[in-house]
Amino acid sequence: MTEERINAMRGYKATTNNPNVSQEAKQHAESMLRNEVGGNEAQEELYRARGDYEKSPTRVASGLKAAMHNPGIPESGQNKAKDKLGSDAPAE
Repeated sequence: MTEERINAMRGYKATTNNPNVSQEAKQHAESMLRNEVGGNEAQEELYRARGDYEKSPTRVASGLKAAMHNPGIPESGQNKAKDKLGSDAPAE
């Protein structure tokens, strides 16, 4: 059940960020996220069920490094990833 809720949440989040979707559909998706799916509760519930209480610093750093080099991400986003990586980099 939890994974189904997470998949629904992903779909609604995608709808809210899709420029080809009407404003009415975006409002409906936001309403569903708040009222039906439970916001981030489903994702947090899945983390608890799997025992993933914290994000792995190594994986976070890897994602930020990937964002810095992804040509599909605007330069402003790449700069934010670089800044966050500098402030959140795991100690080696």
